[in-house]
Amino acid sequence: MTEIYFNLLGNSRESYRKNLILKFLEEKAGSGTGELSSKYIYYVETTATGKKIYLLRPANLNKGMDFTVHLKDVQFRLIGPFKDRPTHSEIIQDLILKKEENNLEYEKVKPLINKLFLCQAVSDEEYRNLHFSKGIEIEGILKIIKWLFIEQDITYWNFSGRKMLYESLRINNLV
Repeated sequence: MTEIYFNLLGNSRESYRKNLILKFLEEKAGSGTGELSSKYIYYVETTATGKKIYLLRPANLNKGMDFTVHLKDVQFRLIGPFKDRPTHSEIIQDLILKKEENNLEYEKVKPLINKLFLCQAVSDEEYRNLHFSKGIEIEGILKIIKWLFIEQDITYWNFSGRKMLYESLRINNLV
């Protein structure tokens, strides 16, 4: 397993996609299955509490430029593999929990998700200026959402890309 620390630069769907794919193109080819395959972990974000967001390649079920998004040492479910890899429904349930905890505070989350959707920068101060006691730390959830948007742009570029997750958030009145 090769571990790489990587800071993705970009300000649009196109630039995020291009720069990440160019990074993936630097990977060394595997020479077989199992121990002979090449596997990569890309550390891409860190929260104030030191939790790391990482991308895992290759993705288990997909081929090509696909990857999965993980929040290291955070458990989103009790059973199954990759407990640190959230599903869209787990992200949505966590955000609903936060909204129920403090709807007024949650109103500060909505513009940040919209900024992430529009590929606009969110400062560390904006992430860390939110306070919830329930669920996964909000900074980790928001940074995961950013990377799930990017993942969907790469996987579903010729279709709706990041709109798939965004639409699920919208339907649940989370943006």
